[in-house]
Amino acid sequence: MEESITPIPIFSTLISPFDSSLNINGSDSNSSTRKPLSLWPGMYHSPVTIALWETRSRTFERLLDPPLDAPPQSELLTKTPSQSRMTILYNFSTDYILREQYRDPWNEVRIGKLLEDLDALAGTISVKHCSDDDSTTRPLYLVTASVDKMVLKKPISVDLDLSISGAVTWVGRSSIEIQLDVTQPPPESAEATGSVVLSATFIFVARDYKTQKAAPVNRLTPETEREKSLYEAAEARNRLRKSTIKGDKKEIENGGLNRVGALLSEGRIFCDMPALADRDSILLRETRLENSLICQPQQRNIHGRIFGGFLMHRAFELAFSTTYAFAGMMPSFLEVDHVDFLRPVDVGDFLRFKSCVLYTESESSDQPLIHVEVVAHVTRPELRSSEVSNRFYFTFTVRPEAKAKNNGVRIRKVVPATEEEARRITERMDADSLNS
Repeated sequence: MEESITPIPIFSTLISPFDSSLNINGSDSNSSTRKPLSLWPGMYHSPVTIALWETRSRTFERLLDPPLDAPPQSELLTKTPSQSRMTILYNFSTDYILREQYRDPWNEVRIGKLLEDLDALAGTISVKHCSDDDSTTRPLYLVTASVDKMVLKKPISVDLDLSISGAVTWVGRSSIEIQLDVTQPPPESAEATGSVVLSATFIFVARDYKTQKAAPVNRLTPETEREKSLYEAAEARNRLRKSTIKGDKKEIENGGLNRVGALLSEGRIFCDMPALADRDSILLRETRLENSLICQPQQRNIHGRIFGGFLMHRAFELAFSTTYAFAGMMPSFLEVDHVDFLRPVDVGDFLRFKSCVLYTESESSDQPLIHVEVVAHVTRPELRSSEVSNRFYFTFTVRPEAKAKNNGVRIRKVVPATEEEARRITERMDADSLNS
């Protein structure tokens, strides 16, 4: 006779959005105005993302079922950065469960999850700035357009409290720039305020929900000296972006082809005479890794599309693995060089992430640099099509303790085998030199 086995009960770690404990507006949680669960953003996301959604539940309900026949906002408001400012706090020192959700193997914060939270906070801030507090108008559709360079100044411990604070620092006609600062006190300090360990700049663009065309956003008036300084710096970056786009073709005509040819010369030796190739170099195509997934409803945002933070998280994990396989030593994250969101990704899309090491800088033996590109493709087999949805650029080095154990291991130089690969390398080098 077989012994009966008692099933192990499994419970959701998330609270229903309809529970009265989450209804911060004090209205009846069983109200008929509550939207179906299928319309709520995906429940996959981190505790921080969920908390952000809870704090603005009334706004979410309007965004989840926008009145498309309602008129657009008729009059733009003028707001200050302080009106959009938000801060979130990770109580790592006392919340052991939260700490475990963010811990990596080195007792530091998982960077992929942090990127996800940064995108969620930036999105919340953009919604806050664009809100006109008028329930009779249709809301704007806000999407992440790009992320500028963010540099990790020091490792982020998972044992110490962490905070992220940010606000809108600049607006164009339909674009919004948000700066976020991640702060953490040093281990020996008992002070509540900490030093900035990472800064990030997100650019969102506004679209009309009905027409899908660019829509104007509320104006911004900086008040303090720091806010004015951030506004001017953002204005300068915007001008630089525009001039860089215009100058790309000119650069290729005025010597860019010579640089491409120089890069290709070593790659041709690998292709035509591999026995004579430099053993300290490797073809770009030999550094590639790839993974794929079907985008699930649990990964959607408030607009029903795939959450940008989730894409950044997955891209980072692949870039980390690519660096590990390439260097032969455990990587250490340094920078997100740039992220482009070229087209939205929908629930049900077949998404392929393809990564490679674009180039390395090993002149400094103390901290060799490994630059990794990850490109996300939305693939539609039934239509025999594949479109690029995102481009991510990361920079890694190797962990000091790993390097100490493998002192004789050298970081190899990456060389292209095709003209297209050589162009990608030169374009990224130029972009990195402009951002440095």
